[in-house]
Amino acid sequence: MPPRARAADSLSPANLEALATSLAAGKRTTVFLREAIPSLGLAAGTSAKVVSIDGSTVTIRPTGVDDELPYEADELRMTKQAPSNPPKSPVRSQKPPIVEKATTRTRAQAPVPKPVEPMKPRATRARLAKPRSVTVTIFGSSDNEWSVAVTAGGRKPNQSRSVKPASVEAALRGLGDGAALEAAESVLAAAREEAARKVAMLSRELEAAKETLAALEAHRDAK
Repeated sequence: MPPRARAADSLSPANLEALATSLAAGKRTTVFLREAIPSLGLAAGTSAKVVSIDGSTVTIRPTGVDDELPYEADELRMTKQAPSNPPKSPVRSQKPPIVEKATTRTRAQAPVPKPVEPMKPRATRARLAKPRSVTVTIFGSSDNEWSVAVTAGGRKPNQSRSVKPASVEAALRGLGDGAALEAAESVLAAAREEAARKVAMLSRELEAAKETLAALEAHRDAK
């Protein structure tokens, strides 16, 4: 069985030699218990008189005990209190060296021009503005020369007579002039749209008037 390792505060070989020398000189030699002995009521640090030394075995008589007890050197020490451990040098926390980040200068990049989008053609109106009026002039001479002229816009000629729209369209179709017929049809279409708009507006006004009348009659009947 290997020898037990000696504690740092226990008796060293040098201590044992010094104690043996003191005993030989007849001097009172005292040691102290490293650990308490509850069975004997002895606390740690209790003083004990050295009686004899045999190798690493020290026979002692603890204070308050009338018996001589053998102890090993590693169970005793020279001082009552355990010697304080030498202060440990503070371990410096080794901080990792600060590595400066290499700053790379990047050349300011010229702004990338955005691709020029081709100009979108303006949305062509689905329907061209229809003329509010059109003038169709028929010219005839005794030389049997006949012609027709179309003018967009214009005012109502003096001494003109009213005719039915259907008759105008039929007459222009009979003339066989496409420009005159197209001009007349555009004005007729605008007239139809305007008439439809007025009918819709009047219908809404009529419905609103009916609702108002119904509310008034209901209020009268409730009295």
